[in-house]
Amino acid sequence: MKQQSPLSNQPLRSVVALVLLSACLLTACGESENNVQSGNRTGTLHWGNGTEPQSIDPHIATGVPEHHIIGALMEGLVLKDRDTLEAIPGIAETWHISDDARIYTFNLRSDARWSNGDVLNAHDFVWSWWRALQPRLGNSYAYMYFPIANAKDYYRGEIEKFSEVGVKALDDLTLEITLENPTPYFLQLLDHYSMFPVHQPTIEKFGDADERGTRWTYAGNLVSNGPFKLAEWEINRSVVVEKNSFYYASEKVKLNRVIFYPTENQTTEERMFRAGQLHYTNDVPIDKIETYRAAEDSALKITPYLGTYFYRINVSVPHLQDRQVRRALAMTIDRALITDKVLKAGQIPAYAMTPPNTLGYYPPATLSFDPAAARQLLADAGYPNGEGFPVTEILYNTNEAHRKVAVAIQQMWRKHLNIEVKLLNQEWKVYLDSESNGDYEISRAGWIGDYVDPNNFLDLFLCDSGNNRTGWCNREYDQLVLQQAPRAATHAERLAIFARAETILLDELPVLPIYTYTTKHLVKPSVKNLGSNILDQNYFRDIYLQQADN
Repeated sequence: MKQQSPLSNQPLRSVVALVLLSACLLTACGESENNVQSGNRTGTLHWGNGTEPQSIDPHIATGVPEHHIIGALMEGLVLKDRDTLEAIPGIAETWHISDDARIYTFNLRSDARWSNGDVLNAHDFVWSWWRALQPRLGNSYAYMYFPIANAKDYYRGEIEKFSEVGVKALDDLTLEITLENPTPYFLQLLDHYSMFPVHQPTIEKFGDADERGTRWTYAGNLVSNGPFKLAEWEINRSVVVEKNSFYYASEKVKLNRVIFYPTENQTTEERMFRAGQLHYTNDVPIDKIETYRAAEDSALKITPYLGTYFYRINVSVPHLQDRQVRRALAMTIDRALITDKVLKAGQIPAYAMTPPNTLGYYPPATLSFDPAAARQLLADAGYPNGEGFPVTEILYNTNEAHRKVAVAIQQMWRKHLNIEVKLLNQEWKVYLDSESNGDYEISRAGWIGDYVDPNNFLDLFLCDSGNNRTGWCNREYDQLVLQQAPRAATHAERLAIFARAETILLDELPVLPIYTYTTKHLVKPSVKNLGSNILDQNYFRDIYLQQADN
């Protein structure tokens, strides 16, 4: 799905002030309602969201915090069942797939509307997808359109006319999509925000269609099509969305408002939860996990998560260009020590990018913890016992857990390879810019599945992937993922091709897999209908609050 983000130990003065003020009110007045109590009564969900969103333009955003907000505001052709993750109707009421599994015909709802009351139709999807494939826009997820016939060639400029791309409005309520090859996960792609429709008149009012960062996403300007509409956005304080009366299923939406808080400091967020200021936290401080585990009727929810925590390597950095160096770094990370002693929340050591048993796929086992072999590799690369190896920097977005992992790896590399590493933390938006611009050496990263298929982890490192960010490009790898896997005759053959591709990735190691995620949230008992799935995906249109609980 997305770049896994958040949490920071950087002070958020406005949020801290809010907690202190609320605590004072509760102490002095006794009868004052906290956010959870008033929220349960008024249908207002208070949601810890991890960090300030970089953008809520669905064709620009890349992160989990952005995903939460965009998912409340906008909707695609399909949704996913919150428990099974099977595709269910969204803006498309029904669809038909051709016998050769290449042509999808979607029948749109006649009552689909934008939040200003405008009719939403098939032509909106055609225009929106044209916009998403404009190179100047810099859509990091443009590659997700590549299963569509001619989409890749259009994006690369090899085809000039968008009319040759396999996206056509047969009439106002019928959208036809033609694929290059059968794509088993295609329906699940359609629930990703990068494929959501956007409101053409609003975008063009504030700039060119392919212009980044215009004012169309501001409160008061944004026109959306989901269960909620944007009401307020105070930078580094909150994003407020309110129920959209024009949404086709508005009568089924129980919440009246959702307030998203950029709670970057995990300790502050946990205190806000205990003070009744949040219904839901984005994460849990490591040193609080055992406390909550031991509590009766614990608010702590830990579940499996289809995601991989890893380090990107900038392969354009001279001393990191040698894959022997990269393998030496990978082989001196004691993943079990990190998951068992540092993180302590059930994370699983990762020796490949794709989590094991993703749709029956098990990645090749070619990586291990082997310091002796790693020292020999480093010597073969010209750095015996680490001599002459440049001081190297690990970049991470400010967060206590990221810092602890980085410190542990820093010590492992010093102990096993005799090399020096320094750490640099940056605020989320700055960190994303540094990665995107290649202004780093080694960078903390995470990838959460958008759909349950190995392809979602392997297409991340295609040459044209805007989320690659390593500078690594391997044409054989691209050919396996883009050409051979989609044409496989059977599921088993397709998985075998993915294994060949991942073997290349693990041989060249532009990334260092570290662990498979679990989710960690604190949730008030009044919150009902949260999703229970390995993508940690929730639909705010389904959630409701039970007044009796605090």
